[in-house]
Amino acid sequence: MVVKSEEGRELRSFRFKDEDEGQEVRAVERRILLETLANQLPPDAIHFSSKLEKIERTESGETLLELVDGTRFSAKIVIGCDGIRSPVAKWMGFSEPKYAGHCAFRGLGFYPDGQPFEPKVNYIYGRGVRAGFVPVSPTKVYWFVCFNSSSPGPKITDPSVLKKEAVELVRNWPSELLTIIDLTPDDTIIRTPLVDRWLWPAVSPPASAGGVVLVGDAWHPMTPNLGQGACCALEDAVVLARKLADALQSGPAASVEDALRAYGSERWPRVFPLTIRANFVGSLLQWDNPVVCSLRNSVVIPKLVRIGPLLEHTNFDCEPL
Repeated sequence: MVVKSEEGRELRSFRFKDEDEGQEVRAVERRILLETLANQLPPDAIHFSSKLEKIERTESGETLLELVDGTRFSAKIVIGCDGIRSPVAKWMGFSEPKYAGHCAFRGLGFYPDGQPFEPKVNYIYGRGVRAGFVPVSPTKVYWFVCFNSSSPGPKITDPSVLKKEAVELVRNWPSELLTIIDLTPDDTIIRTPLVDRWLWPAVSPPASAGGVVLVGDAWHPMTPNLGQGACCALEDAVVLARKLADALQSGPAASVEDALRAYGSERWPRVFPLTIRANFVGSLLQWDNPVVCSLRNSVVIPKLVRIGPLLEHTNFDCEPL
């Protein structure tokens, strides 16, 4: 990892293995990850573009689902992994995720003849604005620009406007960042408000209700400041699959609902602290006071921050199936 100021001055650089032997960073394009997982399933196992319109419980205890296209079916188990605006979570009584005070532009720079960067995570810190980029393949580089905003602002879908606004925020920053943004295809650039949901004990609903259970952002949306949102969703999937497999293999005496409750009980101590920690780290990284930012760049990052303890949350073993 390399950390720089907005002027391009290097504040800190390190190798993850030197900070903690157990550390590594793997950047994977989400599309590739999803395709890889989907390709392990039978061809007709997934029906894409099946947006949920309504969910309700039947008298027999099963869950009735109605899709936007009118399709209706009942299910003994429903796993809601439908993102931060999950209609399943809303039906279960969860509050809307709360805006964290900053937004982010994100995209994938495309280099048809090969991207020129070493396998490093690159961070650039400014005042109330920060950016970063990391190679995700021989031809693609993921980038982000995060900025403070008092409100989420209007939804913008025009790629040219999105790119222009992102560039305006970092216009005089290192040229390599500007080049990556310029080489970003229109269909890969987005602007989103950063949100999270704090799962306070005895206040938030449980992760499951009957045969319905939540996974990933649908249950515990968190800001991306620790890079753990999608990672936690994958951990959820492994733990949930193990609980369900144990229940189904144990025969009729074992309760699927008990398995879903056990999943929630096991995962909550992991995801609740991470959600709060990610929010806190984001607040610190988004400082905009010039004096505080000067101290951050001259003292805190170069001399005081110990990287090992900051990364200890990644040393988590959810155990194999």
